[in-house]
Amino acid sequence: MAEEQARNTNKKKVMVAIEESDCSHYALKWVLENLRDSLSGSSLVVFTVQTTASFRHVYAASFGTARPEMLQSVEENKRKFSLVLLETAKEICARQGVIAETIAEVGDPKVAICNAVEKLNIDMLILGTHGWGTFKRTFLGSVSNYCVQNAKCPVLVIKKSK
Repeated sequence: MAEEQARNTNKKKVMVAIEESDCSHYALKWVLENLRDSLSGSSLVVFTVQTTASFRHVYAASFGTARPEMLQSVEENKRKFSLVLLETAKEICARQGVIAETIAEVGDPKVAICNAVEKLNIDMLILGTHGWGTFKRTFLGSVSNYCVQNAKCPVLVIKKSK
């Protein structure tokens, strides 16, 4: 009984948040290459966020708002893309001998990631970074910076070498 409890306390839950960029794919591959032994006996969650469409940016050719059918089509395509992204990540993990749980949610990525960390009791969050400069980061925001400041666990940010 005590031995089983000791094993359960050693089992960690690691989450890699991904999106379609090379930076996040690099982060996933980096984790699998560099932390594979550490993941043994731990749980790996691959997480992605389908951003909600900003409908104010979707206009038809007549400068009116787009029809609801078009907006639904955009949302459905984004959902399918998220599922393909996660399936690809799961296959990459399997080729490295790592079993991964995949989760997709809808919302603002930085908020959804931090909420998932708390909800899933994640012990470590891993993210890729675009390596944007101060100007882009200021105007476009930084998911990794937000998560470093707000996630309820340690955060490892992986930067792809140039």
